[in-house]
Amino acid sequence: QVQLVESGGGSVQAGGSLRLSCTASGSIIGSYVLAWYRQAPGKQRELVASITNGGTTNYADSVKGRFTISRDNAKNTVYFEMNSLKPEDTAIYYCNANRLQWGRRLDYWGQGTQVTVSS
Repeated sequence: QVQLVESGGGSVQAGGSLRLSCTASGSIIGSYVLAWYRQAPGKQRELVASITNGGTTNYADSVKGRFTISRDNAKNTVYFEMNSLKPEDTAIYYCNANRLQWGRRLDYWGQGTQVTVSS
């Protein structure tokens, strides 16, 4: 079992920056894919970025060049550096850890942290 706790959300003006952190407990996450999802009001949750245990990253087109995902396995933590924030980045951001186990995907979620970007 993995417990994920996010921190670092808040309110900023457009063009500003925020850094989210997500620390895991209950299990070592070195073998997990780690990701950040977000959900804006009235919209479905969407994948924003992911990073494999080997360090390969993937980003949604809407955040490429602005956001950076990274991980520190020694600290059981994944980070999300968000720069040049736009009002459309406003959402609840969720940390996710996932892996395959016996052919099934296991997903663990944090409680979410609010990011609000004002114009």
